[in-house]
Amino acid sequence: MSQSAPSREVARRVFATEFNDAGFTFTESDDERAPVYALLPTGESANRVFFVGTLTEKEDVGEDSEYWRGRIVDPTGTFFVYAGQYQPEAASKLRELDAPAYVAVVGKPRTYETDDGTVRVSVRPESITEVDAATRDRWVVETANRTIERVAAFDDDGNEYARMAREEYDFDPETYKAAALSALEDLDESDGDELAGDGSAGEDGSGGSAADEPAETPDL
Repeated sequence: MSQSAPSREVARRVFATEFNDAGFTFTESDDERAPVYALLPTGESANRVFFVGTLTEKEDVGEDSEYWRGRIVDPTGTFFVYAGQYQPEAASKLRELDAPAYVAVVGKPRTYETDDGTVRVSVRPESITEVDAATRDRWVVETANRTIERVAAFDDDGNEYARMAREEYDFDPETYKAAALSALEDLDESDGDELAGDGSAGEDGSGGSAADEPAETPDL
């Protein structure tokens, strides 16, 4: 194996409510091929994200070729994923899946600006894996813990991404801690529920093989 092969960036666990606020992107070098990072409002960089939720809708929105859009709901909100000819495995999975279904997604954050200047955030999926409710539960717990840890470290000296977040955003990190705690409460209340397709909190999917993962990198 070549030792010069680049390693993949860590995939950050993040809830939808925080991800959808992460409209600022940046690079850490002037290299034209430098990785692009989304700045999470809790003070972390994310070149890749890992989330789990309920696929509630899917649609081929392409004109000349297949281009799939999926709506995936977690306890805090909604992720949108888009996969086309450059993401053949993810596009194929979206084509095959029947909603509702629990899915784990690893992918790259993408931002675009609407005509009115609003920044929208979506995911270009690298992989989409159908999972079960137990996997969903593990992801919710782990993602809540990671979110709470980021908020706790937000005011630490030397936290450069938190400094960037304070400059770029007007969001209170405690909002995301509250969302994480609410997700845990919803998980307790919905324990044992069957999969439902209305996308309401506590009836979504969650986390791909989370119990077996080192750090924040899904083993997919």
